[in-house]
Amino acid sequence: MKKINLFALLMFISLSVSPAFASASNSKSAATTTEMESKLTKEEASSLTSRVEEIRDMDKSNLSATEKSELKSELKEIKETIKSDPYIYIGGSTLLILIILLIILL
Repeated sequence: MKKINLFALLMFISLSVSPAFASASNSKSAATTTEMESKLTKEEASSLTSRVEEIRDMDKSNLSATEKSELKSELKEIKETIKSDPYIYIGGSTLLILIILLIILL
């Protein structure tokens, strides 16, 4: 019984620490995701992907440095817009502990 309580406590601590550190390191991206609460429609997503393909197919050798930096910043904004979906982060050590617990308890 003591062994199960110890494993349950370790699992609770390991599962609660990883998301806390993941959200603390991405405070800037968390602020941008809260601004864009609404999900993208299929038309918006397809227009953004077509714009990315258009930028990548451009001949950038004739562009000035400022134009290149503007394109780069536009690509970063599109990437942030598309990746605004929430996600769950599970660290490697947490995953290892979960697998070991499953093997031991089953």
